[in-house]
Amino acid sequence: MVIDGKYCQISIVLSNLVNFGSKNELENLNKAGNSVKNEIYLYERIRKDLQALDGIETSKTLRRGAINIGGLPFRVAICIPKPCSTRQALSNLIGATELVSYQEQFCRFKNDKPWTPAVYVAIVIFSLIGLLAILSTSYDIWNTVIRKRDPKSLNTICLSFSIYTNSRSLVTYKPVRGALECVDGIRAISMAWIVVGHTFGSFPPFINSLEFMQWGMSFGSIWVTASPIGVDTFFTLSGLLIVYTTVGKLSNMKLLKNLHLFYINRFLRMFPLLATTVLLQVGVLHYIHDGPIWTRVAGNTEVCRTNWWSTLLLVQNYFQPMCIGHTWYLAIDMQLHILSPLVLFWVLSGKRNRAWSALIVVLLISLTGSTIYNFLNDFISTTVRPVLRPGEGQRYSKYYYYNTLTRSSPFFVGMCFGYLIHFWREKNIRITKIWSYILWIVNLAVLWLAFYATTPMKSTDFDSQTVENLVNSFMRPAWALGLGWLILACVEGYGGPINWFLSLRMWKLPSRLSYAIYLLHMPIQVVIVGTASQHIYFSVMNFMYMYFGQFVIFFIISFVFTILVDFPCTTIFKVLLGSGIKNSTSEQAGGTRNMQKETSD
Repeated sequence: MVIDGKYCQISIVLSNLVNFGSKNELENLNKAGNSVKNEIYLYERIRKDLQALDGIETSKTLRRGAINIGGLPFRVAICIPKPCSTRQALSNLIGATELVSYQEQFCRFKNDKPWTPAVYVAIVIFSLIGLLAILSTSYDIWNTVIRKRDPKSLNTICLSFSIYTNSRSLVTYKPVRGALECVDGIRAISMAWIVVGHTFGSFPPFINSLEFMQWGMSFGSIWVTASPIGVDTFFTLSGLLIVYTTVGKLSNMKLLKNLHLFYINRFLRMFPLLATTVLLQVGVLHYIHDGPIWTRVAGNTEVCRTNWWSTLLLVQNYFQPMCIGHTWYLAIDMQLHILSPLVLFWVLSGKRNRAWSALIVVLLISLTGSTIYNFLNDFISTTVRPVLRPGEGQRYSKYYYYNTLTRSSPFFVGMCFGYLIHFWREKNIRITKIWSYILWIVNLAVLWLAFYATTPMKSTDFDSQTVENLVNSFMRPAWALGLGWLILACVEGYGGPINWFLSLRMWKLPSRLSYAIYLLHMPIQVVIVGTASQHIYFSVMNFMYMYFGQFVIFFIISFVFTILVDFPCTTIFKVLLGSGIKNSTSEQAGGTRNMQKETSD
């Protein structure tokens, strides 16, 4: 007869591991397989690590629940015959399993990833894109390189999928008068920061889990644990650019007349790469590899096959679970763009008093509404903390972190600075060096305060719901305020070395790829983590090594999909829709092709 096997994973909490420590149990474990013995070695190491935690008495900690060390879960993998249950298998391996409380997480079988219609759809669409790229590139090279024809005389549609032309356009930059050069550096650095945060949040099982937990609760980890505020950077840029690229160049009546194009252009600019990422998740990523903890990839694929529609319609922040979870930002950004004409109508009226009144009123409404909402609901201000009440993290994410109201204030702060930059240039306002230094000092203090705001919550002694409500209400607009002044100072000549650094040409390409990197990096990270076949040792240097290696992969894949999907679709949409609204918000300041979409975590 043929006996098939299965791979199962069980979860055991640290407080139950004492039952493994008896003499009889350890004698039985010596007869067990290497997998179980290796896990016991890890458990013994954890016990020793408990004693090394500075200032924390283990028994007291477990008793008062300040840090639930006893609740730390550890995963054990076992390979057993297919008909057996994990309880039967463990009884034969170690005996007396009634002493050990564990939870079976999943079991995997041979050939348990059957193809679905989504796979065939993905194969057809990506094959078609590849064929179009070959034909278009051949057409381009034959006419422009071999026959030396003027590219402007060629058919735009036939040229749209050309790898040769698109890649040249992507890496070519021509300075444009009035461009906000520093925005490229801000966008590229913010995206890199967000990817760092996701790298430290997506990892295989650790050998030294407690060291990771201890580091995460320390002040030294602030540069990682504060990375979610990078999302507010992109909300600020989005609001700033929507005003900066329209005020003085478009009337309010023309905006109303072409409102349908305003919305369509914005939606179509985000749709191609977003749809590509969804298609990769539902039909490709699940089949390119496998691993002992592949269940997260499988789970994401299953969710996408059910809720793909909410992501493509950009309403996924209110329909959970989300397909491509980190795209909640795009949903909120689109929803804020839908609301923005209510303010833009007055900003574009040509009356300065009306413009400022509309901007200030909408900002005050946003701040007041979100503050009242936060104080009524008493959310936590961060999930990075020693104690997290059951269900509190999910409640925070669903009703605060993914909520359009609570995340809107940085967008409206950005709109205010977009108009302020226009007003400053129009009036040619100048300030003295002393005032410049004072404003920079105040601004850096505001940025640092917003950056540091959630760090006190890492302390086991912290217990102030009022402070958390204030942080939730004002941390993000404060960050946007500091960022807005930084951009204003840079574009008006008060940036000094900061402006020089943020305006370097090396930021241009990463900035143009930022949207693709944002969309693609998390699905790829999940695949990389799912392939892990052994525990890893946590250290900051190890994780930074992982980050730089992964970022190269994200960069290359983003480059490929940008020239194969985003550029061609942008060209085709422009041909089909015409030029749309002149100076529409789908175009970024700088005059380059709109590859610099506002993105985030």
